[in-house]
Formats: sequence, structure tokens, C-alpha cells
Amino acid sequence: MKKFLRPYLAFLMMGSLIATTTSCGDDDNPAPQSDKELITTVTLTMDTEKGLQAAATYKDLDGAGGNNPEKETLVLKENTTYNATLTLFNENQTPAIQVHNEVKAEANDHQIFYTPSSNLNLTVATTDTDSQSRPLGLETTFTTGAASSGTLKVVVKHQKDSKAAAPGDATKGETDVEVVFDVLIQQ
Repeated sequence: MKKFLRPYLAFLMMGSLIATTTSCGDDDNPAPQSDKELITTVTLTMDTEKGLQAAATYKDLDGAGGNNPEKETLVLKENTTYNATLTLFNENQTPAIQVHNEVKAEANDHQIFYTPSSNLNLTVATTDTDSQSRPLGLETTFTTGAASSGTLKVVVKHQKDSKAAAPGDATKGETDVEVVFDVLIQQ
């Protein structure tokens, strides 16, 4: 009878050993989590010391590849300086999440880049900084020149452990959102 049980015991022990080693998967090393913010709505709001105001919103609730985004043209007066504020929202949540507050709280890990097209008489200067005096970009000044039209690309980058000193490096980090506003500078 002892000889009869030995093979079964060997199979039982090997089976439990295999079950033990295969059930211990990669649970201890989960896939890295992305710090990317979900941003569905980007709004530029501007005013001048003389009381002029301008605003434009870019909204893409279903994300890239779905329906075309809704966007407004930013209309500015020529030869004028505007104080601008960028707000970011995730409107796929109720109530909407004010992502700009998260970006400001994590300023050391974020930077917003503004790139006017070459035919647009516009310069953008960042006026807010993180705790290490590096540019953030939620607060800016827009200075217009002569009448022109073109585009303004706005890119919000998450740059954890890779944020560079001014003027920053738009090639580093992960893009949270990239939008393009049509801009008209007129008399």
C-alpha cells in the first residue's frame, strides 16, 4: 500500500508547488500609474487696465478621435497688453473638476507652453511661477502688435522630475492637453 500512495503524494506536492508559483503573478509590481490630468475644457480669459475683455473656450468632452471639439476664436485688439488667466476643467465629472487648481497645487511638476503661429503678431509672457521660480503659465500677459490672424497652441505638460528652468522645455514630460485657438487681432 505504501508504494501505491507514493506517486499520488508526489503528484499532490508538485501540483501544490505549481499552483503556488503560478498564483503569485505581478501583483507586487503593478503597472505604473499615469499622472496625466483629464482636461476636457480650456478657457483663456483676458482683460486690460482700460477695461477691454476677451475670452475663448476650447471644449472636447469625448476626447481625441471622437466628435470635433467646440472652440471659439480669440479676438484681440491690436497694440494692446492683456492680463490672461488659463482655466482647465474636467467636465466629464459632476460637478466639474477645476483641474487648474490641481495644476497650481502641483506647480513644480507642470508648465503651460504658448506658441503663436509665425504670422500672428502676438507675444505671450508667463507671469506666475512655481516654488523654484520656474514658469507655470496659468497667469500670463498677451501683447498684441498690428492687426493679424493665426493660431495659438496651448500645451499643458506634466513634467514630474523633468521640469527645466525658464523658459522651460516643451519636449519633456507628458502632455495633459494640447489645444489650438484661432486668433484674430484687429483694430
